[in-house]
Amino acid sequence: MAKDTGPQCKQCRSAGMKLFLKGERCYNDDKCGYKRRTYPPGHVGRFSRRERNASEYSVQLREKQRARRMYGISEKQFHKCYEKASQKVGITGEMLFQYLERRLDNVVYRMGFGASRRMARQLVRHRHITVNGRIVDIPSFTVKSGDVIEVKEKSKKQQAIRDAANSASTRARIPAWIETNPIELKGTVLELPEGDKLDIPVQDHLIVEFYSR
Repeated sequence: MAKDTGPQCKQCRSAGMKLFLKGERCYNDDKCGYKRRTYPPGHVGRFSRRERNASEYSVQLREKQRARRMYGISEKQFHKCYEKASQKVGITGEMLFQYLERRLDNVVYRMGFGASRRMARQLVRHRHITVNGRIVDIPSFTVKSGDVIEVKEKSKKQQAIRDAANSASTRARIPAWIETNPIELKGTVLELPEGDKLDIPVQDHLIVEFYSR
């Protein structure tokens, strides 16, 4: 995917919600750019009426962009996940986020080994992560129920990974569908995320409506 080099706080301001793109900074209100300026970016952002006059299409588009930016993936990757979800039996929106949550970079982030999804993606690409004892360097790799995700033995001494794991419990609640051991830097996918265990702050039905036009 193309590397995202744009200002990350602007993405949160444009989305109108925290996307937690910058790790620890996002959990500190004094450093969080979104908390300081909640209005959309741009010199007229503070006085924008776009929320009041938003069309149905713009509402759907914004929800899709929120989800895509939150997971840090390209439009092509996001749409590919939607196409796979639409072919599965079940609720399409739920299937979509199940695919997104099962990405290896997201699981590494959810387990607390990376302070952000971007850091987690970098750990995977730099071959610091193993799945069932084998190194996997593909961030989009889809984990399955029962998979054991672990930081490679030689990488467990890295201070950035240790710091992320130690502060994971204060950043966010570990999802119920995974189990993690911050001391051993190891975790297990207990089951596939579904239903109430998919705690996503996005209205998935709007994304389905956007792609169903």
